Formats: sequence, structure tokens, C-alpha cells
Amino acid sequence: MNKLAFSSVTQIDIERAINRITLIIYAVKVGMIIGRGGKGLEEIKQFVLDNLRKGEKVKELKIDIKIEPVKKPFLNSYYVAQLVAEKLVKSFPHRSTVHNAMNKVMEAGAKGVKIQLGGRVGGAEISRREKYFLGSVPTSTIREDVDLARYPALTRSGYVGVKVWICK
Repeated sequence: MNKLAFSSVTQIDIERAINRITLIIYAVKVGMIIGRGGKGLEEIKQFVLDNLRKGEKVKELKIDIKIEPVKKPFLNSYYVAQLVAEKLVKSFPHRSTVHNAMNKVMEAGAKGVKIQLGGRVGGAEISRREKYFLGSVPTSTIREDVDLARYPALTRSGYVGVKVWICK
């Protein structure tokens, strides 16, 4: 996830068989992963093989990489949390950043969104938690499809945790 953060990767699924590993990478910016002529895919394969060789002997292992685009990125909580955290790191005002993100999520077709910032928000002396709501996010029911993500933002004054709930 850290290696491919520039292309807004939201999820990586790993499927293992006896002699095969399938990586399914869900990303917002698919073209940045693939690169010119598929050069990026070869780098990812080499990276995975190098990490597997550290632990044990790998003889005949086939690696398949599938890259799936994220259709509506603002309905993915990990992408929204990553977006808010990146703006906090660049010292944008936290309140307007969160409200802009919530408005984009609601425009994408969500029932509701909740964003919580925790830590030294805005470089304050004492840490605190701030919650922002828009629409309805029922967190105590299992009938609704609620997507939750946590993402840390390392600011000048310390870490600020970003939590995002999206009710689809």
C-alpha cells in the first residue's frame, strides 16, 4: 500500500494457490500503476518476488497481477480518508477540508458520511476529537452497508488520526 500510495490504491486482495499468487489491486489512478508499456507491473512482480525470497526458498511461483479501477472513488472510505489526511499534512485548514470531502461524498450518492479527526487537530496544544456528520450513518445496525477506514496523518505537531464512515 505504501509503495503504490501515489496512485490512490484503496485495497489489495491476495489470493494464494499452490504455485500461484494472484494480486488484485483496486486503484483510482490505474494508469500510474501500469506505467509505460507495462513497466510498472514488472516492478510490482519483482518487488513481490524479492519479499517472498527473504523468508523462504521460492522455486516455481507464478504471480498474476490484476488491476481493477475504482468506479466511484468518493464512495470508498479509504480514498476519502487518504485525501483528507494528505491535505492535513500539507497544513490545509481542517474544517474546510473535511466539509469539502463530505460534500463530494454526498454528491457521489451516499446516504450519509461521518468524519472524525483525533489528535492535535490544527496544531493545538491539547489533543481532541472532532466529529463531522452529513446525512445518516447508522453505526449500530448490521443491515446498512457502512464502509469504515482509518488513516494516520503525520503533521508538524504530531499524528492526527482520520476516521471515515460512509453509508452507501
